Amino acid sequence: MDERTRVFDKERPRLFGLAYRMLSTRADAEDVLQDAYLRWRSVDADRVESAQAWLTTVVTRLAIDRLRRARIEREAYFGPWLPEPLSDQEAPGPEAALELEGDLSIAFLVLLETLSPQERAAFLLHDVFDEDYADVAVMLGKTEAACRQMVHRARERVTARRRRFVVDDETRTRLLRRFIEVATSGDRDAIKALLAPDATLVSDGGGKAIAAIRPLYGAERIAWLWFAVAARSRGRVERRIVRVNREPALATLFGGRLHSVATVETDGERIYAHYTIANPDKLRSFAHLEAPLSLA
Repeated sequence: MDERTRVFDKERPRLFGLAYRMLSTRADAEDVLQDAYLRWRSVDADRVESAQAWLTTVVTRLAIDRLRRARIEREAYFGPWLPEPLSDQEAPGPEAALELEGDLSIAFLVLLETLSPQERAAFLLHDVFDEDYADVAVMLGKTEAACRQMVHRARERVTARRRRFVVDDETRTRLLRRFIEVATSGDRDAIKALLAPDATLVSDGGGKAIAAIRPLYGAERIAWLWFAVAARSRGRVERRIVRVNREPALATLFGGRLHSVATVETDGERIYAHYTIANPDKLRSFAHLEAPLSLA
C-alpha cells in the first residue's frame, strides 16, 4: 500500500460518514469517495497543506453536486423516499466524527432532506464534524458570515422538527419486542396503545415491494394497518430485532424472505414515527439476514 492510499484509507471512515449523511444512500456515498480518491491520486501533494482538509473539501463539493442531481431523480420516485439503511458492518463507528445524539439515525437523515444541499453541508461540517466556520467557508467557497447564517437556519429547522428523546438500546429493544408481540397478535387496541396519538408511518417500497404509497398519520389509522397485516399474513410474517444505523430496529420477513427493515422514533413508551424501508435495492446490506432468520 503506497502513502497516498494509506492516507486516504485513514480518512475513509470520516469521509464516508460525511458523504452518507449528505446523500443518505450507500451507493452514492461510495461513488463520491471513489471520485475523491481518483482526484487525490492525481493532485500535486506539495500543494496540499492538510490531507484531511483537502479530502473533506472535495468530498463535500462532490456530494453537493450529487445531491442536486439526486433531488431531481427523487421527484420521480414512486411513493415516499427514505434513506438507505446501513447494517452494523457499514455504519461508521463513533470514532469517525464528533457525534450528535442519533446523528446517523434514519429519523435524523429524514430531517436533513428538508435542507438545501449547501445548508446540509454547512450544518454537517460545523455541528456534526466540528469544523470551525472559517474552514467551512473555505470548503464551500462562501464567506464566513454566509456559512454562519446557513448553519443557523439549518439548525433552527432541524431543531424545530426534531424530537429529542434520549432512549438507551435496552429500552428501545424492549419497546420493539412489545411491538412485535402486539403486531403479530393483531390486537388493534394494544397496537394503538403503543402508538402516540399523532404517530406517523412512512413506507418506502419504491414501487418494487408492498408498502403504503402515502404516509399514514394518527394512531388509529396505523393500528388498522397492522391489524390488516396480521389478519392477512396468517403466521407467515416473522419479525426480529436487528441493528440499523447503529440503533436497535426491526427486520420483517414474509415467507422466509426479507421484506423490510424499520426504525422508530420513541420516548421508550410509545412510537412517534415508524420508518419502513422495503425497496429491495436499499436492503442489500441486510441480505445475510434471510438464511439465519428463516431457519430460526
